[in-house]
Amino acid sequence: MNGAQHRLELRVLGDFQVTRDGQPLDLPPSRKTRALLAYLAVTARQNQRERLCDIFWDIPDDPRGALRWSLSKIRQVLGADQKNLVADRNVVAVSLETDYARLAPLVKADLSSRSTQELEAVLASIRGGFLADLSLERCFEYESWRQAIASEVEIVELGILRELVERLTGEPRRALPLAQRLRRLVPHDASLAAEIEALEDRVRSAAAQGAGRAAQPASSAPPKPAGQDPGRAVQFCRARDGTRLAHASTGSGPAIMRAAHWMSHLTFDWDSPIWRHWMRELSRHNRLVRYDERCNGLSQRHVVDISFETMLSDLECVVEATGLDRFTLLGLSQSCAVSIAYAIRHPEKVSSMILYGGYVKGWRARGDAGEIATREAAATLMRESWGKPNPMFRQAFCSMFIPGATHEHFAWMDDLMLRTVLPDDAWRLQSAFSVIDVSDLLEKVRVPTLVLHARDDNVAPVESGRTMAAGISGARFIELESQNHILLEGEPAFEEFIDHVRAFIAETAGG
Repeated sequence: MNGAQHRLELRVLGDFQVTRDGQPLDLPPSRKTRALLAYLAVTARQNQRERLCDIFWDIPDDPRGALRWSLSKIRQVLGADQKNLVADRNVVAVSLETDYARLAPLVKADLSSRSTQELEAVLASIRGGFLADLSLERCFEYESWRQAIASEVEIVELGILRELVERLTGEPRRALPLAQRLRRLVPHDASLAAEIEALEDRVRSAAAQGAGRAAQPASSAPPKPAGQDPGRAVQFCRARDGTRLAHASTGSGPAIMRAAHWMSHLTFDWDSPIWRHWMRELSRHNRLVRYDERCNGLSQRHVVDISFETMLSDLECVVEATGLDRFTLLGLSQSCAVSIAYAIRHPEKVSSMILYGGYVKGWRARGDAGEIATREAAATLMRESWGKPNPMFRQAFCSMFIPGATHEHFAWMDDLMLRTVLPDDAWRLQSAFSVIDVSDLLEKVRVPTLVLHARDDNVAPVESGRTMAAGISGARFIELESQNHILLEGEPAFEEFIDHVRAFIAETAGG
């Protein structure tokens, strides 16, 4: 590492900077050169030259020549610190301090065990999104890497802020700016707005007491008004294997627990025309509790275990963390199977169960050779094209899930894919979903159940819904007139879906 007199550091949590002894250095005008330096420093490993050429340069160019040119510019930036750059015929590596290296250990850490001083120091280093000014639209692999780490940074920042606001509740002057910063990240969080208002009142009250009177320390968090809407607060809990799970609650009334499905993001979903109408309507007369599935949204990425049993365990952990006693369990798509298993294991918790667009057996377990071949081809394309501006993949994928999509929906689906799940995880999840088989569990369900399915669903055939309803004693089946696996705002099938859901909850919530 560099000596104290000439400390060289890369700042990647915000706009990219290279500093020596705290003073910013002039950087090459080439965005790719700056992005290459950032990538080498953050990955902190030996990178094969061929891989770097693949990541940053197109074949029609001279990738090796472009790499040599960029490395010459990086040497100029390093100046006297050439020893921190290793570049031979095969590999390239950079060894430099980065602000991300101090944050990285917190990605999978229990923040409650970390000191306030450490959390505040890491928080102070986050000046914005990860490499916020170094997006490279045509470098798809680099951009996927950048977005993945940006999500990690966002999750850590949210977690630190929530931990510190809770920890410093007795010191409103310290807690208030942290709560205000948190509000900028989750602007629709009504409970946080109330908490900020209470902190502001306490700060003003302390100031009004003035000189000669010691401020009275607060011994507990400010009380929240009775019946207050929990708002769109994002909170975190731990799964049994330590994976961090993000959950949120909106609305008030009889509780609905939505079992997690893939391609969700607790905060982004409120902006997306793909999902926002679902949350709005399900929260209108009920308390809707949601959580991001592991590998998705604000929950932890890069998780090894994505088995069915682990997904079931995650649902149990979120129910425990949110304190729900009895609720309607809502399953969508593959989470229908998880919901069925949960209802059998915890019938005392589930007043009723609503299953939409689900299947008893995943596409591989169904055993249709033609479907398996089609799905495997789609899975291969998914791994290569997920989250990239590939018109063919986007058209095929979006048309499968939402045949009734507009051009606006197509664009939002691109963002949804990019923000919610990484390419490898998307492929792994689809593989895991393909072998789901709950056919032996259906007869064990003892809770009132409503099954709904779109008639021309391309993701889960309507026969899957009929089979599910037929196997559950007393289950009702509703066939909706739609092609869409994800029902769109304004289509009659969505309005019908909401009407059936509300009527069924009203009928069963007291049971």
